[in-house]
Amino acid sequence: MSGSKSSAPETADQPVSLTVHSAPQPDKRTAMTRRGRWQALAVIVICAMPVLASYYSFYVLRLSGSAYSQLIMPTKDIPEALQLSALDGAKVTAESLKGQWLLVAVQPSACDQACDAQLFMQRQLREMLGKERDKLDKLWLIPDGEPLRPELQQVISQGVPLRALRVPKAQLEAWLQPQKGHQLREHLYLVDPMGRWMMRTPVDPDPGKIKRDLDRLMKANAGWDKPGR
Repeated sequence: MSGSKSSAPETADQPVSLTVHSAPQPDKRTAMTRRGRWQALAVIVICAMPVLASYYSFYVLRLSGSAYSQLIMPTKDIPEALQLSALDGAKVTAESLKGQWLLVAVQPSACDQACDAQLFMQRQLREMLGKERDKLDKLWLIPDGEPLRPELQQVISQGVPLRALRVPKAQLEAWLQPQKGHQLREHLYLVDPMGRWMMRTPVDPDPGKIKRDLDRLMKANAGWDKPGR
């Protein structure tokens, strides 16, 4: 038509653009949480290995048949609700007893001659371990609230201090147990670094034979080198 212009549609090629979206990334917080869990598990395994090694020596290698002391099977965990207190009355948590081998005496505050002899043997057994002695702490559990004689305070502070804690008798008897027909005070009790009672010495024990039992455990547990508290 005259006076009109027909316009053709645009046919010029236009470049095609593509938008590339990045692949979805895992939540960084989730990854960090997983990594933290694995790290925590690794720490627990590393800390437990020395203790497990000592149990391996006794139970898997069947050293229990040659042990002089009585092994406790199954072991008995220290009760978390155990009401412990220092001699000055300060509260002590059961958790604070973990992390070290414990050689435990159970004696009343009115410590008699037999008590004195046991505390002396407890002290000597630790010293007899030589270079392994820093793996073992001495603990005196007192199932009453009576004051100690002044001379006992001196015994506690001799050499490496003896840790003395008071605990209700009923709670103590629910955890540690004597040989049938005997009393708690007639034995020494060994508690492992994870807070498990695992061995009891005989009544009227031979210190040399107890030392051999302790030597086996400490050597099997050679990786546990945390110094005494």
